[in-house]
Amino acid sequence: MAFPKKARFVVIGAGIHGLSTAWHLAEKLKKKNGNATNNDIVVIDKGGIASGASGIACGVVRNNYFQPAMRELMMHSVKIWESDPKNFSYHPVGYMQISPESMRKDVSNIYEQQKVIGYESEFIEGKEDSMKYMKNIFHDWQAKGITSVLHEKRGGYANNTASIYGLANKAESFGVRILTGTKVTGFKRGSNSKAVTGVVTSKGTIECEQVIVGVGPWIKGIWDKLELPKKISIRDEKGKTHKDYPMWIYWFLTEGCLGVDPNFQKTNDGKMPPVIHVDSDAHLFSDVDGSLITDKMWGIYYKPDFNFNGVQGGAPPYKINKPAGDVKVDPYGVDSIDHQTSDEFAHMWCSALAHCQKRFKGKIKLYKKGPSGGLGCFTPDSFPIFDRFCENVYIIADSNHGYKMIGVGDLVSDEILGKENSLLKPFRFNRYAKGKLHPVSSSPFPWS
Repeated sequence: MAFPKKARFVVIGAGIHGLSTAWHLAEKLKKKNGNATNNDIVVIDKGGIASGASGIACGVVRNNYFQPAMRELMMHSVKIWESDPKNFSYHPVGYMQISPESMRKDVSNIYEQQKVIGYESEFIEGKEDSMKYMKNIFHDWQAKGITSVLHEKRGGYANNTASIYGLANKAESFGVRILTGTKVTGFKRGSNSKAVTGVVTSKGTIECEQVIVGVGPWIKGIWDKLELPKKISIRDEKGKTHKDYPMWIYWFLTEGCLGVDPNFQKTNDGKMPPVIHVDSDAHLFSDVDGSLITDKMWGIYYKPDFNFNGVQGGAPPYKINKPAGDVKVDPYGVDSIDHQTSDEFAHMWCSALAHCQKRFKGKIKLYKKGPSGGLGCFTPDSFPIFDRFCENVYIIADSNHGYKMIGVGDLVSDEILGKENSLLKPFRFNRYAKGKLHPVSSSPFPWS
């Protein structure tokens, strides 16, 4: 099929956001117009379907957010995951936030507000009751200093690549054309406006009416090509304005896999368990030699996963301490020579597993060595931006919250068609200038 010279909508990025938006947009256009030609929507990606961050994602789906706007947004996305679990390779096993006393108030607030929005969860408080609840699920539970457990009965995880191909199939069934190996090299502009009239690619220019950008960690490159600001002003909660704040910062994502049979992590009643997330201020000691790893706040998450063929999970990311323009995003993920998890991560994560459950004691020797991890391109406040720029360019900058938010494409497609969505309004770019920032939790994770 010939390379298209024109399309009504050009979507950049064949990952979770690009394909979800293309699918929902095409479906709504078909309902509205009775049909949608192949030229209505074109998705382009410099690699292939799921070749970026969506294709290596851990896949956790949760509602556990301290920020009310994030909770409501995630509730919508969980419904999308639940709408077609087979095609999305989605496993609705639930999710558990297990926390120390310093986080109890925050997590209690999350639970109370989950009740208000009708998101099913159970909250256990107190050291003894928390231990009893966890031992009722895992007989070998032994994490110290835990005083609250938030057990979300919905949520779980999905298999990364399989779910993205499920989205691609849905999009193509409504006439969306997906062009892989097509790199964006620039944008054509209108003569008397900032509007984009064409997307310039390595294979030619596609004239268009609107552009949707959903490129995950590559957002800075597209942002720069659109000549958007490299630094911004941010007004804090006290009304003070901070100038020349870097627009983007990269964090390295630390994840790995323990090579045990996934059935090794089954619950007392023989079922596959919820996704486990533990934040702790208890001293963490090495499972190898008993030495102190950290006396600071730490956190891990983990789940048995047949896709990874083991127990897979991660720990908090860390900032790349260099200007965003100096960070090499490509080659990405397992192909990167600059950004890979280390033996230090494996030591910490496996020791934390053993801290939580006795069955993991001495299992560090089964850790799967090899490349893992990836980069996340974070916004100034570590939360997403969903907004229109340059008059007709809609940017989905997920700040590494991306994969779990499969429903954002549905909401963005509404806005593309002229219907503003209340769930996306708290994530506008102007929140920085207005000082309408999202509240910050006490979790060691920047996205909680």
